[in-house]
Amino acid sequence: MKAIETKLKGCFVLEPTIFGDSRGYFFESYNKQIFDKLINQNVTFVQDNESYSSKGVLRGLHNQKGDYSQAKLVRVTQGEVLDVAVDFRPDSPTYLQHVSVKLSSENKKQLFVPRGFLHGFVVLSEIAVFNYKCDNWYQKDAELGIIYNDPKLNIDWLLDDNELLISDKDKVLPIVSNI
Repeated sequence: MKAIETKLKGCFVLEPTIFGDSRGYFFESYNKQIFDKLINQNVTFVQDNESYSSKGVLRGLHNQKGDYSQAKLVRVTQGEVLDVAVDFRPDSPTYLQHVSVKLSSENKKQLFVPRGFLHGFVVLSEIAVFNYKCDNWYQKDAELGIIYNDPKLNIDWLLDDNELLISDKDKVLPIVSNI
């Protein structure tokens, strides 16, 4: 596996080593020893989640604050998404900057999103199955979100607004200036 640090400190794109032959392929999607060494952190995941979504579904931008902040290791097992991580650490030199990475069942890339980041994705294929590990438990009272189209973030979601399917909850998230 190869880890490529993005322009946002602590945020990595992970590219697995894939072994294939006429029978198919094999790759190790997670190995704690290798993962911790590659990102130079000790992360213990406590929860695995999966979502199934159709084209245009946009989930995010979310995080959890305070003691419930979460790091995530995300990947797509079917389809393709544009995955977005926004540095939401006020003391960071890259505060409010973001990275966008296409994750797909074909490229098998993963994104490690550190604690203190906003996270979201939009489905680019007809459907997508999105998997993610979290290093902290979900806590409803710690939820925080920013509207996906906040002009301060200037994220290109690769789809027109009329193609997006957004939850009622996410449609009314605040802009950064109102937090």
